[in-house]
Amino acid sequence: MIADGAIARVAAREAERFRTANPRAVAHHAAAKGWFQSVPFHWMKDWPSPVPIVAASARHATLTSIDDQSYDDFCLGDTASLFGHSPPALAAALAKQASEGLSYMLPTERGAALSARLAAMFGLPQWQVTTTASEANRAVIRWCRGISGRPKILTFNGAYHGAVDDAFVDLKDGAPAMRASLIGQVHDLRDTTTVIEFNDEEALGSALRGGDIACVLAEPIMTNVGMVRDAPGFLATLRRLCDETGTLLVLDETHTISSGYGGHGVTHGPTADLIVIGKSIGGGVPCAVYGFSADVAERMAALNQSRAAGHSGIGTTLSANALAITAMDAMLGDVITPDAYDDMLRGAARLVAGLEQEIAAASLDWHVTQVGARVEFLTCPAPPRNGGEAKAAMHPELEAAMHLFLANRGILLAPFHNMMLVSPVTRDDQIDRLVGGFADCIRALKE
Repeated sequence: MIADGAIARVAAREAERFRTANPRAVAHHAAAKGWFQSVPFHWMKDWPSPVPIVAASARHATLTSIDDQSYDDFCLGDTASLFGHSPPALAAALAKQASEGLSYMLPTERGAALSARLAAMFGLPQWQVTTTASEANRAVIRWCRGISGRPKILTFNGAYHGAVDDAFVDLKDGAPAMRASLIGQVHDLRDTTTVIEFNDEEALGSALRGGDIACVLAEPIMTNVGMVRDAPGFLATLRRLCDETGTLLVLDETHTISSGYGGHGVTHGPTADLIVIGKSIGGGVPCAVYGFSADVAERMAALNQSRAAGHSGIGTTLSANALAITAMDAMLGDVITPDAYDDMLRGAARLVAGLEQEIAAASLDWHVTQVGARVEFLTCPAPPRNGGEAKAAMHPELEAAMHLFLANRGILLAPFHNMMLVSPVTRDDQIDRLVGGFADCIRALKE
């Protein structure tokens, strides 16, 4: 057990240490008044440090700040740079494309190669490109409602699918409730979004048999409320119930691409009707894709032929721009490879073993969860079975103190929870430093 007083003491000491070691970052944010809250996007304020670190450069799995601090980077842009910062093949392809034009609103020859790579890797034959996974999820929801004629989607409590209003419904005391954090929402999302707990087969069957749900939008493993693994047989039941009720299954694999080559569905099953991949697929260049089966493609084409002329509500001017196409083609051709996953999974196993050893040595009732190259420690005695349990198990003050302690020792974790990503270019000494810093932090908290 870690006492609240110890958490507060460590947090205060580490905050002062950060200010002393990062004077240029402190000055930068004091001067950056043109940005709302001194950052170009508001969630950059979510880091636990007194001010966010100001990045100067990054390469492989190391980030350098304007204060000349070097960080072993296990955040990796919250998955955007899952395969390392600026892989040489990506950097070369982007430089060449930059001299040839960035956006034409026209297809490119390289795009044909990319579509074939996507189909081969993820096992679905048809694809579309967007600028973000949020946009891809919004497009998929529209398509699913359009081709099914059904108004509702189903999501799981605590899920996050980007800036998609439809998914911002949770369970509160067992009843659906719109997420209180959503800014400016004026429509009751509960009319068109059904929410249940992950791994609840009974609730899933009851909801889908109502016949009004167009699609289930899910991560095969929940990753945005801590990590919640599927119970044995749950994903197979999900696939079966979708088939029985004519419901489309959408897997958002933006994070679970960490599971293995082709993502979680290809590595472990089940096969989805549609999938969404964002962030890492472009190596950090803003882009995402959604793929779908031949049957779904036929239904989409029929809907397009039958609808009135005009804007579909799907797509933006920059969707499938030449730079994004080039980035994804370079990543799938030269960076996101089976060999890369071998390195990532080996490193993740090393990290898990080290963390578990330190937790046991400290006699803490914590545990470690792994989804391929994605690792997380949870400060609770048993793995949560659903989003409700995961939220209840979180200890924000403790997590923030630990993140700041590690950052002050040159180790960067994702700010939102205890997620650590292992890239194919993450070195063993970086993993060992993280484990050592984790052990030092536990000792400081138990003093």
